[in-house]
Amino acid sequence: MKRLIADFESFCSELYLFIHQRLRWYFSVLEKGKSIFASALYRQRGRLAKRLMHSGMAGITAFGAMVAPIVAQQFPADEINPWDMPSPSAVLSASVEEANTSTVFSDKQRDRIIEYEIADGDTVSTIAEKFGVSEDTVRWQNNLSGDKIKVGQTLEILPVTGIMHTVSKGDTVYSIAKKYDTSAQAIVDFPFNSFVNDETFELAIGQTIVVPDGVKPQAVKTYTAPSWRIITPDAGSVVASGQFVWPASGRITQRFAWYHKGLDIANQAAPNILAADAGTVVVAGWPDGYGYGNRVVIDHGNGFKTLYAHLSQIYVSVGQTVSRGAALGRMGTTGRSTGIHLHFEVIQNGNYLNPLSVLQ
Repeated sequence: MKRLIADFESFCSELYLFIHQRLRWYFSVLEKGKSIFASALYRQRGRLAKRLMHSGMAGITAFGAMVAPIVAQQFPADEINPWDMPSPSAVLSASVEEANTSTVFSDKQRDRIIEYEIADGDTVSTIAEKFGVSEDTVRWQNNLSGDKIKVGQTLEILPVTGIMHTVSKGDTVYSIAKKYDTSAQAIVDFPFNSFVNDETFELAIGQTIVVPDGVKPQAVKTYTAPSWRIITPDAGSVVASGQFVWPASGRITQRFAWYHKGLDIANQAAPNILAADAGTVVVAGWPDGYGYGNRVVIDHGNGFKTLYAHLSQIYVSVGQTVSRGAALGRMGTTGRSTGIHLHFEVIQNGNYLNPLSVLQ
């Protein structure tokens, strides 16, 4: 009897081990399959968006076509046969007095690539000027080896001077900026670039972003840096106008643009930031907890204000008067920033000026 009980216990133990091992194997296979499926979905992220959107719109249209007669029957008194409607007393002429017509482009800032069909007389230069981008931007986006284009050809036009980049595995705003010889801050500041995480500027694989002022890698060796990418004079030196001095020394990494209302000056040594002109401090601190980070705003009393942002330390307080060249704080990377730099703005009567127009 004892032997029978022992054999039964041994059988149960072996059965338990067998079932346990089989279940572990099944779950392991299931987990691997799930991981492969999830990875496939992640790689395809965003690629099917247009198809899904078009399919969804087609489905909504079909549904509306089926439901419309039913809805119309609920309002029999409102039924109107459009073919029975009287024609208007005046008919607009399809002709115009002038035979030549021209396309009017909206002044609204573009947030995406547009397609432009080349017309007679167009050149790469005139197209670039028409859309406010560089000639190289047109060439790089459309893989033009030179300036050869033909009437009827369709070109893709970026919203700003630069280059379009498709994010691949391992890409960051820093590696992309390095690849295209520009600053990471320029990529972050472009308002139509989106991020998975706005705090870390994480990008999604497969998404496309605009790299403002980016240079095609093959062209970097022969590319001549634009005039704004220069080394600033020693901080504190007076400009020719006698009105403003440079607020910091360093490398100008981002210029003034419609989406970037100031000038970025980077310097890994994090030097002191100087007042561009004498005035009264009206802002000193981080009032909104975001954006500019720690900042100082000076009212110069003559219609001009200057702003100094992303500071790591602030040496002045609201209401304090400062002289031209006085230290306001220390360069840093607080707020929406990708590295140590100063964001400097010049405002005249509420209008933002290009700082390079006064810092000459």
